[in-house]
Amino acid sequence: MSDQDLIYMQHAIRLAETAAANQEVPVGAVLVLDNQIIGEGWNHPIHAHDPSAHAEIIALRRGADKIKNYRIVQSTLYVTLEPCIMCVGAIVHARVSRVVYGAADLRTGAVKSVFQLGDSNQFNHRVEYASGLLAEACGDLLRKFFRERR
Repeated sequence: MSDQDLIYMQHAIRLAETAAANQEVPVGAVLVLDNQIIGEGWNHPIHAHDPSAHAEIIALRRGADKIKNYRIVQSTLYVTLEPCIMCVGAIVHARVSRVVYGAADLRTGAVKSVFQLGDSNQFNHRVEYASGLLAEACGDLLRKFFRERR
């Protein structure tokens, strides 16, 4: 992974901290195209009353709006937590080229941990996945958030 990957993941962590500050599960996402951030988001399904308001979905919506195209080819999505089934579906439909995620999601992860959609040959688009970038920092945010809620 590159220095650029590290910079974008650190930005995603700051977005996850915003989610936590708003009592949402701390997940942040940054969408990059041609070395520029075109979309970003953090989890806020509780406040938005929207089950689809995951960090990845928000980043994809903002990126698609910015480039005025629902296909976001040649882009990279950085996310602090392994995407869920819904988010993997959106990533594939948007034609994102690469996803870099921090912490594995052992409960609902849909790339490798629980479901292996990242390896599926059934999709008409293949996404490159890289995991573990700043995984400890990403996981610590989640552990702290849930520990404080108990």
